[in-house]
Amino acid sequence: MLHIQPATHLSKTKRTPKPKIGLAIAGGGPLGAIYELGALRALDEAIDGLNMHQLDLYVGVSSGSILAASLANQITTAQMSRIFLSTPDAEFKFQPEQFLRPALGEYLNRARALPSVIYELIADSIKNPRHILKLEGIEGLARLVPTGIFDNHSIEKFVENVLSKPTRTNRFSELRTSLRVVAVDLETGQAVRFGEPGHDNIPISKAVQASAALPGLYPPVEIDGHFYVDGALRRTLHASVALRQGADLLIAINPLVPYDAHCDHNKKHVNGASRMMKGGLPLVLSQTFRSLIQSRMQIGMSKYKSQFPNASVLLVEPNRNDEKMFFTNVFSYSSRTELIEHAYQTTRAELLASAEPLNHLLVPYGLSLNLDRLTNAQTFAGSLMSEQPMRSPLGQQLNDSLKALESLLDAR
Repeated sequence: MLHIQPATHLSKTKRTPKPKIGLAIAGGGPLGAIYELGALRALDEAIDGLNMHQLDLYVGVSSGSILAASLANQITTAQMSRIFLSTPDAEFKFQPEQFLRPALGEYLNRARALPSVIYELIADSIKNPRHILKLEGIEGLARLVPTGIFDNHSIEKFVENVLSKPTRTNRFSELRTSLRVVAVDLETGQAVRFGEPGHDNIPISKAVQASAALPGLYPPVEIDGHFYVDGALRRTLHASVALRQGADLLIAINPLVPYDAHCDHNKKHVNGASRMMKGGLPLVLSQTFRSLIQSRMQIGMSKYKSQFPNASVLLVEPNRNDEKMFFTNVFSYSSRTELIEHAYQTTRAELLASAEPLNHLLVPYGLSLNLDRLTNAQTFAGSLMSEQPMRSPLGQQLNDSLKALESLLDAR
């Protein structure tokens, strides 16, 4: 589903020669990252004059911060797709299981606390025998529960390896573009934008690890004496970060929307509520979480329209009746090839269906929709073949420069 929000005060006489284009990518676990890759690839191909790895501003939250950090380092959508799909010609060998390793260090720290917790429970029960029959006794045992199931150091290491190639950097200050990675300070509950002055002295990979530390799954990440958790707990996209930096056109991608089977009136469907109840607690929690995200998104979009009247926003989301996106496990890696194809084709169809208003949005920024590409049948695998695999970063820069020169010559 596309949400097209043109600037309300776009002046024809004051258009900048080179408008600032930003990209904000939300989280959503492995499933969200795969959807975002498919959508990014579709946008990359369909919009002439737009290269997703050569924008002016990037904002990443949670799993979206991995993609934002890569794009800010001029890693193309095709290169990232090959890595996440584990194709034979991928630059790196991607092993999904590395993100699902038990947080043994956290388990050990909690185990070390066992003697003191038991001692305190016994002492309290002697002083206050009634507490042992109430919830006060259970509260003490809660200290033994790990703060995260999986070890998120693997996330930091993965991003560090990707950014260690020549012409790439793991430091915010060395980037040619602006990158903001958002996490939440556990002690204050406030959002922290790594990459801003005062928060740009840590490696990008460490900031990504903090932004993706979803409570319950991954332990909080310590940076300079502060503990940080998933940036999505505060806001979904943090798109205002890019808008405040002067983005004239903001492209935003949010992979998580609540499911609504009644959106498609032409489709015979089983009772959606019944399917969720059969799916148990995970599906009920998923629907609840997605509904909260959607509510915040709608509030944010309405505020952007009044707070940033000179900026246009294009929001890309799955359709509300997209069963594949909802009923697939958010943390599933096994079906990523099928899901990325689904996201790619769905986004292409949405772009084509909204061609007229979308072109109206893009033209003021020197962009246009390539209808020939959208009307020609294309698979995701075929899309990747249009870019040579294993191209060096320097070779990629040369290729991008040649493409830009070719576009300029064609325009003249």
